[in-house]
Amino acid sequence: MTPDTPPRDDVRSDIVAAAARLLREHGAHAVTTRAVAQAAGVQAPTIYRLFGDKNGLVDAVAEHVLASYVATKTHRTDAAPPDPVAELRAGWRTHLEFGLANPELFRLLGTRGPGDPSPASVAGLAVLRSRVRRLATAGLLRVDEQRATMMIHAAGTGVILTLLGTPTPERDPGLGDAVLDAVLGGILTAAPVTPDPTLRTVAVTLAALTPDLPGLTDAERTLLTEWLDRSLARLRHPQP
Repeated sequence: MTPDTPPRDDVRSDIVAAAARLLREHGAHAVTTRAVAQAAGVQAPTIYRLFGDKNGLVDAVAEHVLASYVATKTHRTDAAPPDPVAELRAGWRTHLEFGLANPELFRLLGTRGPGDPSPASVAGLAVLRSRVRRLATAGLLRVDEQRATMMIHAAGTGVILTLLGTPTPERDPGLGDAVLDAVLGGILTAAPVTPDPTLRTVAVTLAALTPDLPGLTDAERTLLTEWLDRSLARLRHPQP
């Protein structure tokens, strides 16, 4: 590297910023390696050398745009944790706000196949799973964690795409909360576990607590998890 050559990290940042600007101002179709290279003042091979391929560049852009968003979702303080339902609602609203504020990035990430998910999408889903886990350990879930997570995830994606496909003046500002209320009505118990809970709620809660149960060997913990997964599967699909 000569004294006049920018450091590698600076070049990478310039490329990511240029791609993010093209995406924001001109849409996903404008984010080509040639256009990004021209906007960043580099040669196209530089992009391949630093990011591998276009998906690698998109991942870097998503990380850049989502940095503050993910930090907000995962932030914790020393204060007592909020009510898990209130925490889920806050995260839901933040997710919807991000999708509506960054429509091109949201659509671009949504086109990735299941075999090649964006790290940003994986991180967001991990945060959702942790929030659903808190509902489960509080005895508030009537369905298993995986079903609850996928229902919330699918509903959130659907709301964002529906609103993005609706002219701004015609958008229903209460749609997001209404859909979440409907989903929560299907996955939450009316109250935390009581001395007389349903079998499903007991199984869901115990499954969530199994990793932290004291006095169990790894083999016993694995076996208990297997039993509970089997029971939950049977509760979801009762045999005649």
